[in-house]
This record gives sequence, C-alpha cells and structure tokens, in this order.
Amino acid sequence: MPIFSENLSILTMSILIFGKNGWIGGKLIALLQEQGRVIGKDLFLAENRMQNREAVAAELDEIKPTHVLNAAGVTGRPNVDWCEDNKAETVRANVIGTLNLSDLCDERGIHCTVFATGCIFEYDEAHKLGSGVGFTEEDEANFDKSWYSKTKGMVEQMLKVYEHTLVLRVRMPISDDLSPRNFITKIMKYDNIVNVPNSMTVLHELLPASLVMAEKRLTGIYNFCNPGVISHNEMLDLYIKHIDPTYTYTNFSLEDQDKILKAGRSNNELECSKLVDALPECTINEIHVACDLVFQRMKENLTADGTYPDKLFKRANR
Repeated sequence: MPIFSENLSILTMSILIFGKNGWIGGKLIALLQEQGRVIGKDLFLAENRMQNREAVAAELDEIKPTHVLNAAGVTGRPNVDWCEDNKAETVRANVIGTLNLSDLCDERGIHCTVFATGCIFEYDEAHKLGSGVGFTEEDEANFDKSWYSKTKGMVEQMLKVYEHTLVLRVRMPISDDLSPRNFITKIMKYDNIVNVPNSMTVLHELLPASLVMAEKRLTGIYNFCNPGVISHNEMLDLYIKHIDPTYTYTNFSLEDQDKILKAGRSNNELECSKLVDALPECTINEIHVACDLVFQRMKENLTADGTYPDKLFKRANR
C-alpha cells in the first residue's frame, strides 16, 4: 500500500474520523493504525452525529484536528431501498449532517474529506454504455431514481462552495474479504444479476490514496474509482477462477430487476484521469487488473481465517 510522503507536515497532522462504526470508517481506522497513528494522540474518533451542529462544533474545538475524514452517513440496510421508506432520516444524515460538518470545518480551516458516491449518474446519449466516455468531475448528477442518489447528487453541488472540502465519488466498493458490505458479496447472494459494466472502487488501492490526498490538502470533486469498467459477470467469473469453481450465477435484464426493487440503480462509467494524475506516487490499477489482485488477496485472507475452501457461501438452490 502507498504511504504518506516523507514530509514534515505529517508530524503535525491530527485526524478526526466520523463514521467510526461504519465499514469504510473501520477500514480507515485500521489503516491509520497500521501507519503508526495512535487513538487519542493523533487519531480521534468522533462521538457525535454530524447533524448535531453544536455538539460537532464543540468536538472540533476540543480536539482541534488538522484533518477530518467523513465516512459517516446512511446507505440503507440491506440496500438503498431502505432510504425510500426513511427519507427524513436519510436527509438528516446525508444532507444536513454532511453540510454541517463541511461548514464547521470550513469556518475553522480544517481539511475535510467526504467519502461520497459516484452513484449519481446513469449512461446517457453523451456517455453511452460501452463508449468509453465517462462522466467527469465537472458533470452534474443526472440520476435521481433513488432517494439515496437524489440526496447525494444535491448535496454534492452544495459542497462545492467549501474551499477546504475534498469530495471522493466512491462506486460499488470492493474489499479483499467477504464482508456483507463488499460489492462482490452482495451480488453473489442475489438470485439473479444484471450484467452491466460499471466503474468500481477497489478499497485496497484507493483508501490509502485518500490519505495521501488529505495530506496534500487536495480539494474539490474527484471520481474515486479505478480506471475502466468491469461487468458483474466479469467480477463473478474472477471469483469462480480464484475462489470457488463450483459457483454459478444467472442473469436477468434491467427491466426484470426494476420489477423487484423499490428504487432504481445507477450504472455508469466515471473518468478517472484527474485522480490518477494527482497521485503519481500511488498505484491505481485498471479495474480488471485491480480486481484480479483482489481475488488473489481474498484467497490468501480466506485461507488464513479458515473460510477457504470448505466454508464458502453456497447458494441453497445449487
């Protein structure tokens, strides 16, 4: 993994994380501890919800961090359909909370990294599926078929006014394990899957890169995913190749998928050259290469924890 650059500024950095109990937040905490940071010394875990403005302000003033990492918010359990039935709660966390935190950080000159989403676009006439033309950081959201994506698209526009905020558009995040939050694990458990190429975020490569971006105090919007697109079928074929040759899957159409979901799903390609160009010191592989490496690491991890080869997920109807 890439590490912080050899710069004296790292010695004076202190980091406050919001979302300590979340999947991304937990991975950030572990990564920072691996890099030598100590909780309570130069790494702090926020205790307050972002929508509680006075409490967050007091916490910032007490800790006085140089950097805030915002990995909080709601995505819904088991999926974003939850947000359709909990619209007010979604707004409190993903809109009010996010804006509160960036606003308070901006007032204090604190750099704030927001782990946002790239699921605010869908293929259109100017960005056709298979064309290789991806949405850039200058493009505004064109997908609002889910309440989750609609709120995320709106708040991204508002975050642009804050000069100390870095917005990272994460897409379909992938990890080296079978966490229930891992995009691989999610689609493995579906009875049927659509086969659409998408931009995706390999966390092993990009979470360390996010810390380098924070150290550099980069701001604005970045498409935070690996270059290129990979389809659901290609992803599961890699799982079969590296992990479980007995696994099988069945496809269905986007129209059939829409019939069983409360909200639509975003499918898109994001252009990543701005990200890659900003981080020459980091390894950000093309998505097929990155995913092949994911499954190689996954096999090692599953072997080490005793899951591989006999305790893998088995579909009941196989």
